[in-house]
Amino acid sequence: MKAMKRSTLATLINATLFSAVAGTSFSSLAAEEKTAKKSNQLEVIQVTARKRVENAQEVPVAVSALQGDNLDAYSSAGMDIRFLNAKIPSLSIESSFGRSFPRFYVRGLGNTDFDLNASQPVSLVVDEVVQENAILKGFPVFDVERVEVLRGPQGTLFGRNTPAGLVKFDTVKPSQEFDGYGSVSYGSRGAVDTSGAVGGALTDRLSARVSLLWQDKDDYIDNQAPGFEAKDEQGGYTEKAARVQFLYEGDDFTALLNYHTRDLDGSPIAFRANVIKAGTNELVDNYESDVVYQDAASRSTQQVESEGASLKLEWELKNHTITSISAWESAEIYSRADIDGGYGAAFIDDGNFQGPGIIPFASESADGIPDHDQLTQELRLSSNFDGDLNYQVGVFYFDEELTIENYSYNTFSSPAGELDGFVRQQQDTTAWAVFGSVDYTFSDDLKVTAGLRYSDDDKDFVANRTLSPIGGGALLVERDVSDDHVSWDLSANYKVNDDVNWYGRVANSFRAPSLQGRILFGDDVTTAESETVTSYETGIKSDVLDGQGRVNATVFYYTMDDQQLTAVGGGANFNRLVNADKTTGYGFELDTQWVLSDEFNATFNLSYNKTEIKDSNLSIAAPDRSTLNITDPVVDGKVFLDGNSLPHAPEWISNFTLRYTKELADGNFFASGDISYRSKINMFLYESVEFEGKELIETGLRTGYTWSEGDYEYEVAAFVRNLFDEQQVIGAVDFNNNTGIVNEERYVGAEFKVNFF
Repeated sequence: MKAMKRSTLATLINATLFSAVAGTSFSSLAAEEKTAKKSNQLEVIQVTARKRVENAQEVPVAVSALQGDNLDAYSSAGMDIRFLNAKIPSLSIESSFGRSFPRFYVRGLGNTDFDLNASQPVSLVVDEVVQENAILKGFPVFDVERVEVLRGPQGTLFGRNTPAGLVKFDTVKPSQEFDGYGSVSYGSRGAVDTSGAVGGALTDRLSARVSLLWQDKDDYIDNQAPGFEAKDEQGGYTEKAARVQFLYEGDDFTALLNYHTRDLDGSPIAFRANVIKAGTNELVDNYESDVVYQDAASRSTQQVESEGASLKLEWELKNHTITSISAWESAEIYSRADIDGGYGAAFIDDGNFQGPGIIPFASESADGIPDHDQLTQELRLSSNFDGDLNYQVGVFYFDEELTIENYSYNTFSSPAGELDGFVRQQQDTTAWAVFGSVDYTFSDDLKVTAGLRYSDDDKDFVANRTLSPIGGGALLVERDVSDDHVSWDLSANYKVNDDVNWYGRVANSFRAPSLQGRILFGDDVTTAESETVTSYETGIKSDVLDGQGRVNATVFYYTMDDQQLTAVGGGANFNRLVNADKTTGYGFELDTQWVLSDEFNATFNLSYNKTEIKDSNLSIAAPDRSTLNITDPVVDGKVFLDGNSLPHAPEWISNFTLRYTKELADGNFFASGDISYRSKINMFLYESVEFEGKELIETGLRTGYTWSEGDYEYEVAAFVRNLFDEQQVIGAVDFNNNTGIVNEERYVGAEFKVNFF
């Protein structure tokens, strides 16, 4: 669908702002748009950034939406959720686990912690349910209608741990119309990616939709460590997922039941010892993407199982909508890997058996979640008045029970990797909140929104060590942390003219206290106090060139007090939490879309984020500097961090897409390309030559042909991701040697897809 004519657009905006409430469906708005198409105009993008269906151009929040052709192109090649990295302004994503445990960063704010109870300042919400644990955040992306990224604090309406922002997924919902799709692709290294969905009416009030995913890739990484040689030992995976939804639509009542499940059996991300050339941040000259040198590669595995269910109930009253969302999520994981990424060690056989390069000590470890349950309940009341005043009020409850197991293995005394360290962590979290938001229209041009939320958060934690590889013996540690906070925001949207809206926003939010109990290699359970952020931003949202262009621009500044930071590694496979006195960030974001002609469409996005730690006394233990050139001040074995940027916080992110479509015979030929750029990053809190990640540029192409026959629409396509095979270190391990993690190699594939109606 294309954009609407002016009169219809104005009508829809008015209806959206004052009549649409949380239960309004996208499909009803889409039906209105279909009656008002005009060629060569951009479509009106609807978002639920404020738990109401609204025109994205009218929302006083920095929000970007990804959908349609671009979403399909980015997720080609069986990619997990990391395909979103650098595709939206100020958003980056990375992982040291691989297809699970993604870590999100918005405007430079994120968390590098790799333990399984790590909290993040960027929340992931799928179908209105928060996915708190990092394993839940790795659920495959398929049959998704839209991805929204809300930048800046979102602590009023969304609550838990959103001081940096929010990533929001809306899956395709059931409807009375019969439709669906099926797709299959085949690509590099024998990878197969299949997904499909079918939905429609079961009765005149009940509809259903079933969505399925199956992805498979054989192991392709050879192990060439002396004495451990093996072909095709790592790199593969089998990913299965399903989602079943039922929607009941009564006269004044709707009920949506959602059940989803995931099963991943594969390999963890490959760690590569001394893959960084000493004194530089370059890959070593003999780097090969399909080769590792590990003495524990045969035992590397990653298994993830998760499932969840939610029930959304909505009652339409005369002037209000009542919404209830009850949800349960559960996850299990076991991930075991050769963390040092090499074989042997310097102290064995006079150091004659080790490599690649110097291996100070072997590190084979595993982490698991045998038990996890998350329960959430939200109840809200949204007004639907015709006047100048509208509001939302609600309550939220969160309960999580989490058991974590940490393992260490002795590779030297037992070729099979004998267990020599074990810790069980138990963390129970309870949180609740009350919130409200008020919209007031002062005039046809000016609307103001104010929000307030009270949150209470409590964590009870026990860590029990029964074995330690460092000879520390048994240890039992208990910790409790809790805090409450009042989050707030105030925003204004002013209509400069029919095509330009100005907005301003100031917001305050927090992240609840955190605990770190990974005590395999140390005795300290560290805690971090709540972090609080106050953010100021202003921007314009404009439609230009008679609807053929869209230019949204934002400038922002924030200060964060007591920011929670994680000192990862350093001297052991161990994490420590610290609070920085103050962190500042500022920058700008540009988000544009263009209809260049009947045949060409383009987007261009750009963001700049400057972050700085401001704490003259903040320091962490220095890692081994025998192969590392640290550029920060080091005094008495401590690295001082004042003035550093945050880890994994690129200053520049940019993305450009171009799509060409041409009628050909009885169908349409299309070709699209995209280029994403992420500037250099610090991989850790300290700065060093080796662990400064280089700029990363990745290019994708997709071309194909679509045609229709009756109720079926077919597509055949060929595609390539990372066209120029740009490979470099994107993550590292610093407690042992210059062990690195390298981004995905070039992927080439072909796809066949059919949509039916």
